[in-house]
Amino acid sequence: MSKIRILPEQIANRIAAGEVVERPASVIKELIENSLDAGADRIEIDVEGNGSKLMRVIDNGEGMDEDDVLLSLERHGTSKIKSDDDLGAIASLGFRGEALPSIASVSRMSVTSRQAGEELGFQTIVHYGKLVKAHQAGCSLGTTVEIRNLFGNTPARRKFLRTARTELGHIEEIVKNYSLGAIDTTFILRINNREVLHMEKDYSLSQRLVRILNYNDEMMEIGSEADDKKPKRWVSGFLVPPDRGPAGGRNLRLFVNNRAVKDRLMTHAVADGLRGFLMKGKSPAGYLHLRLPPEEVDVNVHPAKHEVRFHNSRDIHQLISRTVERALHRWQQRIQNQIFGSHDVQGSSPVPLEKERPQERLFSRPAVQQTRFIPPSVSHTVKEDQQAFQTGNTDERTVPLERAFQNNIEEKPVSVTGEQSTSYTVDQPVENSQQSTQEFLRVIGVFKDLYIFCQAGDDLLVIDQHAAHERLLFEQLKKQHLTGKIAAQSLLFPVTVELSVKQAQLVEQNLARIEELGFQLRDFGGNSFIISAIPALVGQCDPSELFFDILGRFGDDSDQKDLKNPLDDLLSSLACKAAVKSGDRLEQAEVETLLAQMAKADLFSHCPHGRPVIKRFSGNDVKKWFHRT
Repeated sequence: MSKIRILPEQIANRIAAGEVVERPASVIKELIENSLDAGADRIEIDVEGNGSKLMRVIDNGEGMDEDDVLLSLERHGTSKIKSDDDLGAIASLGFRGEALPSIASVSRMSVTSRQAGEELGFQTIVHYGKLVKAHQAGCSLGTTVEIRNLFGNTPARRKFLRTARTELGHIEEIVKNYSLGAIDTTFILRINNREVLHMEKDYSLSQRLVRILNYNDEMMEIGSEADDKKPKRWVSGFLVPPDRGPAGGRNLRLFVNNRAVKDRLMTHAVADGLRGFLMKGKSPAGYLHLRLPPEEVDVNVHPAKHEVRFHNSRDIHQLISRTVERALHRWQQRIQNQIFGSHDVQGSSPVPLEKERPQERLFSRPAVQQTRFIPPSVSHTVKEDQQAFQTGNTDERTVPLERAFQNNIEEKPVSVTGEQSTSYTVDQPVENSQQSTQEFLRVIGVFKDLYIFCQAGDDLLVIDQHAAHERLLFEQLKKQHLTGKIAAQSLLFPVTVELSVKQAQLVEQNLARIEELGFQLRDFGGNSFIISAIPALVGQCDPSELFFDILGRFGDDSDQKDLKNPLDDLLSSLACKAAVKSGDRLEQAEVETLLAQMAKADLFSHCPHGRPVIKRFSGNDVKKWFHRT
């Protein structure tokens, strides 16, 4: 006797229901997709209990006649696929032809529908897969599907449903998602006769996002120009600025050709475009919509159609990442204009990512504190500074930040009291950008030798001096690396370091990469090495400490696996070491130099670890603190 049997239709439907109908929200999703495919521009959803008691979806789509209503209850009955070719380019939302029969097999379901031009509609009633009644009925144009007692014949399935709050939360998420995917459609969600969501079809995407994300502040607009080779590819959307995004992973809503999806590649691409601006534990938040030809995406990889597969995933990742990165540049320019008044953003175009501005030296803080401070309006040479030092005409502490602000700088190794320092010969005074910044911003104080307080019009700005300088140094190091190699500064007194066997192996394995970072090493025998040069931008740091920190990052395998961009981590470490620290007291001219550099920088608003550089308070915000509004 044969061991293999053909399953009865009813059992097969229940198995299919297990794939399609995971919970009440799955039912709502399938029914909304059918409504949208039917051309509906108004969809109303009613839910009672946790959804298993009652779900009703009413649409004003094209409706169905008697034959189509009956055929829609048959497995694999669909109007959206006619040939094998259609499977390779699916443009509709619902297409499997399994949703209604699967839902009907585990519930008491009625389908009522009327087409335009018909006086009466048609209604079918199905109880757990069995047709109970089919007859003509008076009804409005469109289709109404009513589901009662979901999983009534499969109590084990119902037992695994979560609390009513959880199940209703999933339903609300589904409706919110599709109200973003179909912005020309009215969505109304009522739970236990209480309206919890109402999106009219004339609401713009931004208006819908405000209601759904519960975020009513400035957002980064995402928009890509059509690729010349692939003109039908397009990325659009809005993202919450990096430092304002909530923690967690459910705040980024993704769409592919109007379909709400969960896709790790897209999520990673968005985060990659924001790298260096998202703090650890933060996730991107907002809305991103990818449109591309249907034949370039497979939507048939998941029974519930939650996931997709791209035929060229690398290109898609790059498209999204670069689009988000460009949007970040535009956003930086906009807030730069608001804060510093340094750009005419309305008339400017985004900075191309492929092109870099001419190299500019950022100010650095030499370890030697005996060199005389140089105001930005005066040009001095190193000899003049040394003469001032020898005659005693110096301040107690000086940090020649402005001398590294110029484009034309000659670096020479100098030793004072046996310590390494960098000297600069400045060819010209600070550019006009510093003067314009001074006119727009007024420094009013420094708190705890870390936070710079400025007045910009009616606004109060608080700037983290360490985070600001760290970002500027990081961008300069990155630009140098992109040109081929980071500029090195020879040490007047080379430093010898003793390494362990493992550390020596790391040096041998990564010597080329270490030298690309601006270090110069010589083998001194055994496990000893001589450091003869370090990155010029961090020349004030202790060479051995800097070297061991970088070497440790090459050797930490666990960290390397977690890093999205190991190079960025290495450069941010160098920048962090060299940046001004909390407790470093800056003179007024030094603060102005820092602000002038921020006003010119392409990226400035966050340190490489994602911490915000600037916090802005409007005059009204300050008034609210003291109840003056």
